[in-house]
Amino acid sequence: MDDLPKSAPVVVDSSPLKKERPQKTAVLIALLVFALIIILAGGTYWYLIGSKKGETAQSAKWCSGVKIVFFAGGNQDDSFASVVYNGAKEAQSDLGPDVEYVWSNWDSNKMVTQFINAIAENPDAIAVMGHPGSAALGPLVDEAERKNIIITSQNVDITDIRTKYIAQGFGYVGQQLYDAGLTVSDGVLRKYQLDKGTEAVVFGVASSDPARYQRTKGIIDGLTKGGLAVHEVTIPVAVQADTTTPQAEKMVSDALAKYPKTKVIISDHGALTSEMPAHLKDLGKNPGEIISAGFDLSPATVAGIKNGYIGLILDQQPYLQGYFPILQACLTKKYKFSGLNIDTGVGLIDSSNVDVVAALADKKIR
Repeated sequence: MDDLPKSAPVVVDSSPLKKERPQKTAVLIALLVFALIIILAGGTYWYLIGSKKGETAQSAKWCSGVKIVFFAGGNQDDSFASVVYNGAKEAQSDLGPDVEYVWSNWDSNKMVTQFINAIAENPDAIAVMGHPGSAALGPLVDEAERKNIIITSQNVDITDIRTKYIAQGFGYVGQQLYDAGLTVSDGVLRKYQLDKGTEAVVFGVASSDPARYQRTKGIIDGLTKGGLAVHEVTIPVAVQADTTTPQAEKMVSDALAKYPKTKVIISDHGALTSEMPAHLKDLGKNPGEIISAGFDLSPATVAGIKNGYIGLILDQQPYLQGYFPILQACLTKKYKFSGLNIDTGVGLIDSSNVDVVAALADKKIR
């Protein structure tokens, strides 16, 4: 036996752990893969849900649910009021409030009645034109404020009421009217170097509308200080509502017949300014024969500046007088901001710069 060849011993490992290790490793890998799939699937699900919620929050406008009554001033075809309306509609689209639009044909008495009706609706806010003045609107604003209705204003400032309720969000968007009147008259005097005693007709609003009359007064004071002989003609309410009528042209015709030496016309009314070229042309006047000036852009005003019937205008940017009162109401309702006082511009436009804004006038933005 001792002579048998010797070989390396054979080791047989009979440990059960060694036998099960490959199986357990495979199972562990499978479990890890399964867990990873679950995690990835779950993460994707919550990502999608979260994204959807984020999109919903993003699309919900921050002023949604706020109810506002907005006074646009004139009528929907009015060259000024339609631009105010466009600004308000843009703000409504951007911010999300519910807005009811009120058209008044520039009639102060109608505005008072409509304001009473608006208060009765109990909205969150009312953006009102200030044309009726403090005496007419003051008690109504007091009533609205007692009902916790936010009041703000545009186009005509009611300074004493605004000051009283500025902490409650009563703001103003528009121009300081007297200064705006001075700006137009000074612009005419500088541009044309008129002789002392040159006769001018100012078509303005009645002095019985004290708040709105301030711009007419500014025009008259500026021309008078510049040495011109000024004739004041009050625009009837019906003409303010529609400046395209035969009554409007008759008003111009009668004024020129009464003051035949007139060399300057200033219209304290945007829509009348835009129609003045048509009226003067119908009356046989050539471009520049009578210097015409006034307020506010429109396609007709742009054409009048380009063809020489209109010398210059002051652009008070009525689009902003629509946009900012809606913003004001939302800021006050949601965040308790006090009233803002925003001057919408005092820029003069004539043939030297009208091309810059002509396309925007066509879109009823400027």
